[in-house]
Amino acid sequence: MSASTPDSVTRGPDATERPQLDRRVIAVAVLAAFVAFLDGSIVNVALPAITDELGGGLPLQQWVVDAYLLTLGSVILLAGSLSDRYGRLPVLRVGLIAFGITSIACGLAPTAELLVAARAAQGLAAALLVPSSLALIMSTHSGAAQARAIGLWTALTSASFIVGPLLGGVLTDLFSWRWIFGINVVPIALTIVLMLPLRESRPERSGPIDVLGALLGALGLGGVVFALIEQANFGWTDPLVLGALVLGALLLVAFLVRQSRARHPMLPLSMFRVRNVAWGNLATAAIYGALGIASFALVVFLQQVAGLSATLAGVTMLPVTLMLIALSSTAGSLAGRFGSRWFMTVGPLVVALGFVLLMSIEREVDVLSQVLPGVLLFGLGMAITVAPLTSAVLGAVEPARSGIASAVNNAVSRVAGLIGVALLGTVAGTQVDETWLDRALLLCVGLMVVGALFSAVGIRDRRPLA
Repeated sequence: MSASTPDSVTRGPDATERPQLDRRVIAVAVLAAFVAFLDGSIVNVALPAITDELGGGLPLQQWVVDAYLLTLGSVILLAGSLSDRYGRLPVLRVGLIAFGITSIACGLAPTAELLVAARAAQGLAAALLVPSSLALIMSTHSGAAQARAIGLWTALTSASFIVGPLLGGVLTDLFSWRWIFGINVVPIALTIVLMLPLRESRPERSGPIDVLGALLGALGLGGVVFALIEQANFGWTDPLVLGALVLGALLLVAFLVRQSRARHPMLPLSMFRVRNVAWGNLATAAIYGALGIASFALVVFLQQVAGLSATLAGVTMLPVTLMLIALSSTAGSLAGRFGSRWFMTVGPLVVALGFVLLMSIEREVDVLSQVLPGVLLFGLGMAITVAPLTSAVLGAVEPARSGIASAVNNAVSRVAGLIGVALLGTVAGTQVDETWLDRALLLCVGLMVVGALFSAVGIRDRRPLA
């Protein structure tokens, strides 16, 4: 089956322009999501340099990562609703402009507190980019062409998680950590230019936006994450930590109650009655929780303990990027033909084996023997997993709900990484050494195995696409 006629994004009546339109739409979707994902990973290798200049130690490092993921994960559901209500392109334009402004604010931040605040604002802008970008593809492609487009989107955007450390390392070593934020201006400007010829039909408005639900979700997550990070400084019995944890949990319960009763919920709980949506998001939580922990722990250890430069720490993860780019589109196409279930089962197990091999890393690290074998399996497993997972979840809902379905799945993945990094101090301790890394990687192994089990038990394959 070839790509279908775009229903919501058009460029003109000439059918000969359709292939160019499809390529332009994919380019816009990839670039918009890429900058949002990139800033979730590019900062990792710069964390030691940031704390050298601004102070704050490991708690600040966690907050620089989690302030971004917190607001991104909290607001992405609201952004998905906005995308379905007001259209993909208008939401993307606002998100891109806001992301550029907040990126500059991060790069200019004079204190640790202002940097964390700017990162939180940057996460709000990023939340507008992710669901709209993928929904743009879902509305312009169908069948096997949609599976291939999702695979390409997944390959290029997922690569940002790993190319981020390399780019961040080069910018930090050659210039300053502040340039990791300033560089965002280039892809943002290019994306806005590519969007200029695109037009979108007016979407049907389905009801008011659930602002109260968004506030409950954001404040609930904020309370829980604050407790997980700050318990390392104050202890679990401190009233501030304990109060934040309890209040956050209560607000999250209130969020779920609100979603079950609201006439126009931000998170339609009925969506989780669809088997692949429910089990696919459970698998996403486990897999991306492990990915967030591993990406954070490896680059911090390789710099602070093994003594590698920021650039070399980023280079060690480059094979993952290359394998994602090379293989994800193929995996997406194969999943479109044969189903996602076993790709989602085998892939996380391959990643888990890679994490086991990475546990051989020592203070006097040998990159070729201790890092490269594990990283290669890490990349192979993620390339097998990510595009089929996206196809399984989004392919289970009708195109009209693709914006909110994409938002839900991306919210789950960001929140999983957010909680994983926040939880790291509790599980592995705050002293970064070989034992700390082994505990972090062991946690990642367990999460990947759980993700594989969820996939094998829960995912049901659709009829193969022609």
